[in-house]
Amino acid sequence: MSSNWENFLYAAQALSLAGPIKHRLINAYASHLAMLKPDELPREVRDDFAELESSLCAVRPMRGETALQATVRKMSDHEAARYAQRIVNLLGTLVRLQIQPRQPLLRAVNGSDD
Repeated sequence: MSSNWENFLYAAQALSLAGPIKHRLINAYASHLAMLKPDELPREVRDDFAELESSLCAVRPMRGETALQATVRKMSDHEAARYAQRIVNLLGTLVRLQIQPRQPLLRAVNGSDD
């Protein structure tokens, strides 16, 4: 099972392949990100991912296509490239979170010596 940042890495790799940007965006999202749940992501990226998810599946599909395919079909290449860039930016944030030293949790200390 891949970690969240690995799913974003694989999506970024799919976005970097040759081919039309719309096809790459559909493949990257459907193959690597669609199964992720926003509440399982770090809070720093949760809202951005939830917004990306709803934006990429906003159009009602025609027979034989998914909402993702319908939404991306309606986009310009420029819009599709912006969504691809958002995926790469989310990967960057997740990687930064992985390498940042964790701050220790502060715990309340009970004043009694029991």
